[in-house]
Amino acid sequence: MMQKPISDIAFTPAVKAWQIDKGSRAGYERMEEKGGWRDTIDENLAGYIAERNSFYLGTASDDGQPYIQHRGGKKGFLKVLDKKTLAFADFSGNRQYISAGNLSENRKAYIFLMDYANRRRIKIWGTAKTIENDPELLKKVFDSDYKARPERVIVFKITAWDVNCPQHIPVKFDQEEVEDLLEPFKARIAELEAEVKKLKI
Repeated sequence: MMQKPISDIAFTPAVKAWQIDKGSRAGYERMEEKGGWRDTIDENLAGYIAERNSFYLGTASDDGQPYIQHRGGKKGFLKVLDKKTLAFADFSGNRQYISAGNLSENRKAYIFLMDYANRRRIKIWGTAKTIENDPELLKKVFDSDYKARPERVIVFKITAWDVNCPQHIPVKFDQEEVEDLLEPFKARIAELEAEVKKLKI
């Protein structure tokens, strides 16, 4: 029996029908024949994750109502535990607990990682669960010098992941990245101001 392509997690029969109708199905079939999407974390993905300071977590209720929540922290706060597992500390927030509630009845989840500066996005499908009262696990995933109060850990098991094309991604920089870019200019301005001050004496 032929194994289903990993991408079938997203390419449902309805999606494939659209691909056939719009003329893209043959291309995706070739992609699947060459190995298609991946389901384990390689060095490139691990490196990409380590540089992210935010991502979007998608969950859904038992009846399929979707929900997306932004998660942020220090670079690398989304931790790689092994080749199939990611985890992160769930910080105290507005106490709505929508993601936690969704995961208690529907473990299907989705992570969307953006790198605006380099116009790269990575999509990760999987299942997730909340883990409470596990100090050892929390110690592995929480950077104690980050100013936040962790309430629990969310562990995410990867089913599939894929890299999206850069089309229509605007180039944006974090404040920290902008400050790094401006540093040489600030230093040069300080030098010129010092020279001007000398000339006025």
